[in-house]
Amino acid sequence: MRLTAITLDCPDPEALAAFYQQATGLEPADGSGPDFAAITGGGLFLGFQRVEDYRPPRWPGQSVPQQIHLDFAVGDLDEAERRLLGLGARKPAAQPAEQRWRVLTDPAGHPFCLTRE
Repeated sequence: MRLTAITLDCPDPEALAAFYQQATGLEPADGSGPDFAAITGGGLFLGFQRVEDYRPPRWPGQSVPQQIHLDFAVGDLDEAERRLLGLGARKPAAQPAEQRWRVLTDPAGHPFCLTRE
């Protein structure tokens, strides 16, 4: 068995795919549209599917559980954080180990972490 794709629920698949495309440099996948969009590269397929009445996860609370989060290795935490905030990410106040990793949320509210390479 081999993992081939990860798909995130969201209210606007095309917008979230554009955010992650800019953040990662992955390429748009064929077949993207208003209800499903995807990016791909290096053997990874990251999909985004429209969910009506989408409720974003709450970090760090669990009133709406995270269910999943992504980790990205970066060379410089501060530089990566600035770049992603400029793309539309948000930085929650709760940062459990800010010198080791950073918790951000994407434009749809999914938490993800930046870790040192």
